[in-house]
Formats: sequence, structure tokens, C-alpha cells
Amino acid sequence: MTPISRLVVFGGNGFIGSAVCRSALAAGMQVTSVSSSGRPYQTPKGHTPAWVHQVDWRAGDALRPETYAAHLEGAHGVVHTLGVLLEDAGYKRAVREGDVFGVLRAVVRQAGGRNPLEARETGTGYEAMNRDAALRVCEAFTASAPPAEASSSGNGPMERPFVFISAADVFRPWIDARYIETKRAAETAIDALLLAHPARFRGVYLRPGLVYHAHQRPLTTPAAALLDLSATLHARLPDAIRAPLRSAVANLPRVSESVPSPAVSIANALTTPPMHVDQVGAAAVRACLDAGARGVLEVRRMQEVIGWRDTQTEAGERAEERERASA
Repeated sequence: MTPISRLVVFGGNGFIGSAVCRSALAAGMQVTSVSSSGRPYQTPKGHTPAWVHQVDWRAGDALRPETYAAHLEGAHGVVHTLGVLLEDAGYKRAVREGDVFGVLRAVVRQAGGRNPLEARETGTGYEAMNRDAALRVCEAFTASAPPAEASSSGNGPMERPFVFISAADVFRPWIDARYIETKRAAETAIDALLLAHPARFRGVYLRPGLVYHAHQRPLTTPAAALLDLSATLHARLPDAIRAPLRSAVANLPRVSESVPSPAVSIANALTTPPMHVDQVGAAAVRACLDAGARGVLEVRRMQEVIGWRDTQTEAGERAEERERASA
């Protein structure tokens, strides 16, 4: 484990970001959260948990590095959790409140063809929130000064982690393909930025599927139960049945070079276990601490990082990983 003691979390007052902050504090880190409002985290009912008072809450616009660059100076690592599933900003409130019809309206409005130029101009579109914001933060991080102890240790440069909360491709065709396209574009561009500074930085790209929480996101719980059952049953299928199915789906016509057929996304949704938000937060922190964690971490690898394994389906999971790699 590397000596990570000061972490900056972008979007630390959000759903996944707050879980990252909690996990980092439990690991003994000093945590700074940067968000557009700078407001401390509150529960959906407006409560302020005790851990909130241990975080340094700061306001900053991810697209404007001058508003937060100072907070990156001397930071050991960064976790970037900002992003949007839909360009209609109202969907987040609907999800928090368990408003099924509100979520459906947001999906329908998105499918109806919201003007992408309008989303870009307001900084709320996929390109801005899922790709550009992460790139600006990464650029500022690579330009920041390393921790003082790393400069004076005499052991060479410290490898500082940049953890990007990406996503598994599980939401199409209900969600615009641009969502996953911009996530993948961000991964590629961040990797290129960090590779320009060998031995000084490492990139980790977490790809959770459905992320759930019974109280904070009540609508996600029944979906998570169904998807978990589906993933478990699929993992127990004989290889002779599962492999041909996966191969047939993988060979369907692609949407673009980086995005396969929507059928692949549906298959991924049915075979990717959902993760509790606290598991995702713990995986992000462990990825910072474990110098061996780098590159893309799919759900099963994220589970390994936090020490969680389902021994009953382990053989099926290994076969599934082989199928995904071959696809």
C-alpha cells in the first residue's frame, strides 16, 4: 500500500462522492471535496452526518481549473466522481425522491432530442460533464506540486493516483449512447495525459454498473435485486451455453468504433452485478492506496479490490471475464 494521506474528491457532496469521502476518512485520510456549490453533504432528508465535519468543503468549477488548482497542490491523489446519466438535470432530483414518473419524463425528454448545443453552452451536457470536466481536473492535477515528503524522500517521484468514476455499458438503449461514448473518451484522454508523466501518476478507471442505495436512491433497490439475480443465474450457466450467447451478441453491428451494439449493453446489464454505493466508494479509496491498481477495473475487479467475493459463483465469474476479454 502506498502512503496516500491527502485526497481531493471532485463531487464529494454527491451520491458516489460522499461515499468516497466516508471511506477515505475511515482510512485515516485528510479529505478535501470540490464541488460547484461547495456545500457540505446532507442526507436526502436534510441531515448532516458527523463525518461531514471532518471534510474540507470547497467550491470550484471543474471546467475552470483556476477555481480549484490551489487545492490540488501537495495532494497525494484525486478521485473524480462528477458526471451525468441524462442531460436533463431534473432526473437527479427525481431519482433522490423516488419519483418514478419524474425519471421517465426525463428519459422521454432526452429521447425526444434535447438540443446538444444548448447542453454544451450551459455546461450540463455529456461532453462537458462526463469528458471535459475530468480532463480539466486531470490537467490541473498533473501540473500541481507533489507532496513535500515525496520530493524529499530520496526514493524517486511518487506515483500519484487519479481515479475516474467511469461506468459499465449497461444503460443503452434507454440512455443516449453519448453517455458511454463520453465516458470512454474521458478514459482514453486521461490515460494519454498521465502517460506523458511516467512514474509520477497512474490512472484508475472504475466501471460500476447500477449503483444502488435503499434510502438515498429508493428506485434503484428493486432494479438491483433483479439484476443481481440475473447476474448470479448467468454466472452459473454452463460454459457451453454462455459462451455462444456472448459471442453472438458481441458480433452484432457496432454503433461506433468505441460503442458496440445496444444488445451488448442489455447483455451487460443482465450479467453485471450491481454495487452498493459504499462498495464503489471503498473501491475508489482502495484503488488509491494499492499501487498495483491501475487501468480499467470492471465490477468483478472492483469487488476483488475491496475483498468482497461470492464464492458460489466464482467459477462462473472467471469464465465471464474470459468471455468479455475475447469480445
